[in-house]
Amino acid sequence: MEENKIINPWGDDKNYTTLNLGPTHPATHGIFQNVLTMDGEKIIEAQPTIGYIHRAFEKIAERRPYYQITPLTDRLNYCSAPINNLGWFMTVEKLLGVKTPKKVDYMRIIVMELARITDHLICNSVIGVDSGALTGFTYIFQEREAVYEIYEEISGARLTTNMGRIGGFERDFSATAIKKLKEFLIRFPKKLKEFENLLLRNRIFMDRTINVGGITAEKALNSGFTGPNLRAAGVDYDVRVTDPYCSYQDFDFEVPIGTNGDVYDRFCVRNEEMRQSIKLIQYALDNLPVGNYHADLPDFYLPPKEKVYNNMEALIYHFKIVMGEIDMPKGEVYYAVEGANGELGFYLISDGGRTPFRLHFRRPCFIYYQAYADMIKGGLLSDAILTMSSMNVIAGELDA
Repeated sequence: MEENKIINPWGDDKNYTTLNLGPTHPATHGIFQNVLTMDGEKIIEAQPTIGYIHRAFEKIAERRPYYQITPLTDRLNYCSAPINNLGWFMTVEKLLGVKTPKKVDYMRIIVMELARITDHLICNSVIGVDSGALTGFTYIFQEREAVYEIYEEISGARLTTNMGRIGGFERDFSATAIKKLKEFLIRFPKKLKEFENLLLRNRIFMDRTINVGGITAEKALNSGFTGPNLRAAGVDYDVRVTDPYCSYQDFDFEVPIGTNGDVYDRFCVRNEEMRQSIKLIQYALDNLPVGNYHADLPDFYLPPKEKVYNNMEALIYHFKIVMGEIDMPKGEVYYAVEGANGELGFYLISDGGRTPFRLHFRRPCFIYYQAYADMIKGGLLSDAILTMSSMNVIAGELDA
């Protein structure tokens, strides 16, 4: 921290303080930096910087076979990795012209809505922590652990899941996975209500979050906002509704909308979205279609192990798929899903080879982070931390 003598806009000499918030400050929830010009506790100017954990995902992806890109998508928004994975597979399926079975669509909705819940749990519980309320965080995280156990039954992994395959899933949902899912659907709504009771009408929490970190609908749209942060500002935009994928058009659900675009509205929108996710999961599970859990794609779907061990053709196909030795059709596609933080898009150009010619990830965090500096100007330092928490800026997605 250092003092700089700056001429303020009113023409008076005043000593301001420069505060380096980041890149490894514990309150920033990630490896990024904001250089703040402070008048006491008040923020006069903010200069964001990024690039501290830049991993060149897009360029790495252009040197990898299509299946080997999944570990990269896992690590974009690692709080809801399955949405990244399945969005990438659907992009490849669009390039291939593949129509997945209805059962695959419903299974994907179950997994993606579980991921949305885990992401929103992290965001909203951390808002509580940054306003001084730790209890809700430690209490509700038990439900995040329950979701990870479901992930583990489906894919064998927990955080970075490598969930799914091109054309569907590696295996059907097991009886244990279904059992744990049903238990979660019974237990979680009660826990979510208890979590809400701790904060939603708590006077201290309301004073700390209402009219803090607000943004108008116009400014949010101009800054490329999507997802809960845009909906909290009053704009009714959700990719699941405007451009349905995975048979979302079969489902009846509400899109929560806020009014002020402040920290409190973002908290409320995400809380209600978790309720809608439960509704979607319940419907998908109750109406899970019969049929196969993957499309008929022998060029991209690993043959059963018993055939690989005993059949030469199956062994050859297994090797070719794993090593990425199957050429893709030429084409240019864009595919978007409703990620936990907004529109998560994949722009893919194929020149007919075994790796993408060009791949761009549209990461919602990277786009809406540009508005953060303006959102915190004129506020207090403690409010800046709450604003960052409520925007749910994930460094892995911000700085790919």
